Amino acid sequence: MRSFAQWPGLPRRILHALMHPAGNERRADGQSCPPARLLVWVWLLIAGIQPAFGADKPLTFGIFPHLTARQTVETYRPLADVLEKHLRRQVVIYTARDFKTFVERTRQGEYDILLTAPHLAWLARQDAGYRPLLKYVQPVRGLLVVKSDSPLDSLDSLDALRGRTIAAADPLAVVTLALHAELAAHGLRRNIDYQTTDAGTHLNAAMQVINGRTDAAMLGLPTYRLMPPELRQQVRVLAETPPLSSLTYLTHPRLRDAEAQAVRRTLLDFAATPEGQAFMLRGGFGGFAEVDGHELSAFRPYALQVQDMLRAPR
Repeated sequence: MRSFAQWPGLPRRILHALMHPAGNERRADGQSCPPARLLVWVWLLIAGIQPAFGADKPLTFGIFPHLTARQTVETYRPLADVLEKHLRRQVVIYTARDFKTFVERTRQGEYDILLTAPHLAWLARQDAGYRPLLKYVQPVRGLLVVKSDSPLDSLDSLDALRGRTIAAADPLAVVTLALHAELAAHGLRRNIDYQTTDAGTHLNAAMQVINGRTDAAMLGLPTYRLMPPELRQQVRVLAETPPLSSLTYLTHPRLRDAEAQAVRRTLLDFAATPEGQAFMLRGGFGGFAEVDGHELSAFRPYALQVQDMLRAPR
């Protein structure tokens, strides 16, 4: 199921109708229902709420699923609110249950504004014509973590992972791909010398280690920083990848150049405000920077790995 941010007090069914306006819908018993958009406007009028964004279709803000749905909304709702204010259009946050679903929705162009990992940004540009706007300044690193009391204590002890199980958020995550490459450089082959289990999210991967279900976990640095302190103190970083380019903001080509530039200006202006600085500090993002097309192209090998994995039969 898709995850999305709700207006305060706005029922999930009504917000779903906002995002999926249709003609006459049918109930499970086959009877015709009133058009979804009409239901929205009736509810708003009954509640005495004046629509703030006119008749424009809401903008969909797709955020790749490196966080739980709740963390995604809590982290990015302030930014979405600023975009709403400056663009004069409602902005609805979407994520997906897994990376595969998110990549497919991106390929189909479901998101107006997109925040995704650099290798998936390369795919978005190639497959759907998304245009890069900005990226976070602070590089991302993949972290291999173990339980705080684990006997593994250094890169030299990675060989002790032979025959062990490692939890990962998703096999398509760039930090997962980079960590597999790091382990391969130390002579450890995936699914031969060690096994992996898909945890769904980075936080879930960490919980697999904390609860003793796996011997290690692959996490992204931003998620590690956002972990509650009482959980973070229960794990220890054993190894990390070299720095990787951070999350990238893109817009779909259906947004005109002026609209895309308005999004870009709003992001930059937000970063200069106290609220924006708190947002950057909390996420460890370090601000915004220009996106170098050549830099995205450097992630082509990881992007092609993702394409091969998506095409492979399950």
